[in-house]
Amino acid sequence: MENREKVLQIKDLYITFNTFSGKVHAVRGVNFDLYKGETLAIVGESGSGKSVTNKTIMGILSKNANIESGEILYNGKDLTKFNDKQFTKIRGSEISMIFQDPMSSLDPVMKIGKQITEAMLVKDNISKEEAKKKAINLMAAVGIPEPEKRFEQYPFQFSGGMRQRIVIAIALACDPDILICDEPTTALDVTIQAQILDLIKKIQEERNISVIFITHDLGVVANVADRVAVMYAGKIVETGTVDEIFYDPQHPYTWSLLASMPDLDTDASDELLVIPGTPPNMIYPPKGDAFAPRNRYAMKIDFEKEPPMFKLSDTHYAATWLLHPDAPKVERPEALMRRIENKKGKAGGK
Repeated sequence: MENREKVLQIKDLYITFNTFSGKVHAVRGVNFDLYKGETLAIVGESGSGKSVTNKTIMGILSKNANIESGEILYNGKDLTKFNDKQFTKIRGSEISMIFQDPMSSLDPVMKIGKQITEAMLVKDNISKEEAKKKAINLMAAVGIPEPEKRFEQYPFQFSGGMRQRIVIAIALACDPDILICDEPTTALDVTIQAQILDLIKKIQEERNISVIFITHDLGVVANVADRVAVMYAGKIVETGTVDEIFYDPQHPYTWSLLASMPDLDTDASDELLVIPGTPPNMIYPPKGDAFAPRNRYAMKIDFEKEPPMFKLSDTHYAATWLLHPDAPKVERPEALMRRIENKKGKAGGK
């Protein structure tokens, strides 16, 4: 991995929001790298800081947000120092984003074709005829039937899944290096979800672009991502390859996420794990490990001191005191172990 080209580096990023109730500590010391041609999934519950981190990369944070410290390095430049004019040059052309609700991403009174060609005409400096031809090819590439006819239609004439395909086409219009997908399948039914996930994977492989895939659902990343970063309370608590996270998770929060997730192997009699309690109030970030109050394996030190990132392999790290040499050995949740054995069995049978 280290020999591959890094296209993005996030270093010790801290972001807060000023609110009437106080200062919200949304992102607290996040670090990760994104490599050329890979898909990195960032997973966590609502409010974990995953979307805030990626809106910072795009330069679309709200006015009450503050980047307290840290760096976002892209092509040798620190994006945290960029102004709106500098972001306008790279946003959409070099770094692009797909949002979760296609209806709010599209202008309801503008023809689809114009919405796709708009960015091309501004950023690519090409003629309207060239832009139209490129847009129709893009529409075909993302699976829109009769693209020439659909080019002249409005968003209300498209289904939810087709609108999301159009949003993907717009995101790809200027051939970005990085594509950020923010919960791109949340508003869609399961069958359409699978189609959109397959489409994103296909585009990523064909164009060799780097993808950051944000989701609260670990289930959707299994076939899409190369690596996974698990976020909780503004921090990355575990990071590893898809196999490391799914077959050998080390953080109790990752255990809980996996064990609480139904899949096709889940039997009606199987009991899914429920994560007790609620995420912490980030106006008052907890001392120690933020997951400790919800963690049945928590030790005294978890409430007193924040755990460091323990290295398990060159690609696998987890921030939990359970990995300390002096920590007691614990059994992982039964629901999780059953799930891992099922997955290993299926993988071995292929």
